[in-house]
Amino acid sequence: MAANAPYLDTSLPIPERVAGLIGRMTLEEKVSQTMHDAPPVERLGIPAYNWWNECLHGVGRAGKATVFPQSIGLAATFNPEIVHEVATAISDEARAKHHEALRLGNRSWYFGLTFWSPNINIFRDPRWGRGQETYGEDPYLTGQLGVAFIKGLQGDEDAPFRKLDATAKHYAVHSGPEADRHEFDAVVSQRDLYETYLPAFEICVKEAKVACIMGAYNRTNGEPCCASPTLLERILRDEWGFTGYVVSDCGAICDIHKNHKVTETPEESAALAVKNGCELNCGGIYAALLGAVDQGLITEAEIDVALMRLFSARFELGMFDPEESNPYAQIPPEIVNGPVHREVARRVAQESMVLLRNEGNLLPLSRELHSIAVVGPCAMSFPVLWGNYNGFAGRMITPMEGIVEAVGAGTRVAYSEGCKTTGDRPIHPWDITRATRDADVIVACLGYTPEMEGEEGAAADSDGGGDRRRIGLPGRQLELLQRLHETGKPVVLVLAGGSPIELNWAAENIPAILMMWYPGEQGGNALADVLFGDVSPAGRLPLTFVRSLEQLPPFADYAMAGRTYRFMEDDPRFGFGFGLSYTTFEYRSPCLTKAQVTPDESTILTVEVVNTGQVASDEVVQLYIRDVEASVPVPKLHLEGVQRISLQPGEVRTVHFEIAPPMLRAFADDGTPFVEPGTFELFVGGSQPNDGPGVAATLTVS
Repeated sequence: MAANAPYLDTSLPIPERVAGLIGRMTLEEKVSQTMHDAPPVERLGIPAYNWWNECLHGVGRAGKATVFPQSIGLAATFNPEIVHEVATAISDEARAKHHEALRLGNRSWYFGLTFWSPNINIFRDPRWGRGQETYGEDPYLTGQLGVAFIKGLQGDEDAPFRKLDATAKHYAVHSGPEADRHEFDAVVSQRDLYETYLPAFEICVKEAKVACIMGAYNRTNGEPCCASPTLLERILRDEWGFTGYVVSDCGAICDIHKNHKVTETPEESAALAVKNGCELNCGGIYAALLGAVDQGLITEAEIDVALMRLFSARFELGMFDPEESNPYAQIPPEIVNGPVHREVARRVAQESMVLLRNEGNLLPLSRELHSIAVVGPCAMSFPVLWGNYNGFAGRMITPMEGIVEAVGAGTRVAYSEGCKTTGDRPIHPWDITRATRDADVIVACLGYTPEMEGEEGAAADSDGGGDRRRIGLPGRQLELLQRLHETGKPVVLVLAGGSPIELNWAAENIPAILMMWYPGEQGGNALADVLFGDVSPAGRLPLTFVRSLEQLPPFADYAMAGRTYRFMEDDPRFGFGFGLSYTTFEYRSPCLTKAQVTPDESTILTVEVVNTGQVASDEVVQLYIRDVEASVPVPKLHLEGVQRISLQPGEVRTVHFEIAPPMLRAFADDGTPFVEPGTFELFVGGSQPNDGPGVAATLTVS
């Protein structure tokens, strides 16, 4: 390696350094760097680098890390600020682990700086096993949380180095079925594409400046997503101005010829993907680029474009600069799963809990109870805390442990598994009787684990290749819940899972229902904080809990008609944005600075929010907009603003929302957005209209 090589001169601009490095590489060396497990080029001082790392809700698959609530739980906070705080903690741990690994000479898988998170696909159908990885079904909420997460990972834009590379995935129109993802063509209208499937990606590119986009396995409207001129060139780069790099999902380039049948050979697939803007291959198919050059399918100059983007990222992360010049390299390893991050994990888990039912104010529970029975297969389960794509903490607090820690020495806490999470093993009445006979209250911990819903091949107990064919309580859990109800003792149902659960019987018979998702390492403590009233629950559902799958279109239909709160006509069991509290709120005095605007004008809506109860609590203030006079099909209503605020009893807070033209857009048949004159209804409340208190205002566009 030449000591005076220009790519080692830190005073030069990065583009010049990168060009100098690529100019010294052979074609074989260039091709080797387009695959995720890039080997070293020792003569040029290029170290080995594995691009594949995960941090969906904590640094994943790399041993010790703080395990935060799964992404769907982060979404339930409806709080971009705390999501940013979580992502900042994750990026601190990722940097500390990376640099400590380098000091040990460890350049292996999952210790790099390029992370394939977040998943900002729209959770359009509750059957999708990977929906737990997303921020739910709403494009606005998904975009806001995605931006917050990406900014937390990538750090200050003005810093000398980027902290990490975030990756917005899976682009685009990707959300099951898992079993068909390698060959499926997601056919969607241009209106659905631009109104639902693309907005979160667009804002993550334009506002968060996301470094990387991951292409999906499927085709979209006939084009393989990882080689789509429409998605990768026309929309991503030309319309949105994306300047980063694109990585394929793992094995997706092979799918182009093997399953999609768009090409016939690996050489054709590799050339098609690179020429259309997929720079990095998760897999090994890009080795065929050498043959593709020989066959005239692609030029070395076109491969150079991909190399420029890939090495620019590595230089911007500081990989070719002295470590002592990089402040992120000084983050101490002791920060990993330290007390500060464990406290954040507990706080965000508290914020994610959604109270769905609380008849007779059964919750919060008193700490003076003589006896509590904790029953159910999720009460002592570590996977229930993890979710998928997880790391491991030294201490994982299960629901049972959290409850035991929360009560005094004079309270009896009994435990019974009751039944298995899945399967048809009989329930033994003696187990229930033994645990519940003296109980003042029963806490039933039921639901799903990541073995039952997740990615293709990763959910061992899934009956749908990772997806779910049924969304009720699995196994004999409903029978267990019914037997607990028959004891005549009050029952609190605590639900684990990453997706909607059919709760028809429970919602009619069980007085208190709390959704805890996959709550992370501090889940048990956070659950106890809510159960015993140290924290008032204020989480909201980031997706619709349907009454049954019969309310939905077929799973493989990607049209949005009939899906999610924006287009579903039937009444759900629990709606998007719903969640109860231990206190009450009142909304009053809505006021617009302008009640009539032109299509390019903004106005400000102000509303007063009052805590009218006796308990301090957060409230999630939500703004919904309905286009009353649209000339084209539009959603029934759509979320366009969220503010999570904390109020003491009797406290009044004035909340402001800017109503900007993009919030009033409709979409033409070709996907073109426009704002047309007419009447718009604005609603501000703690949930959707009719699901809770709120106030309305009318805006006229002329």
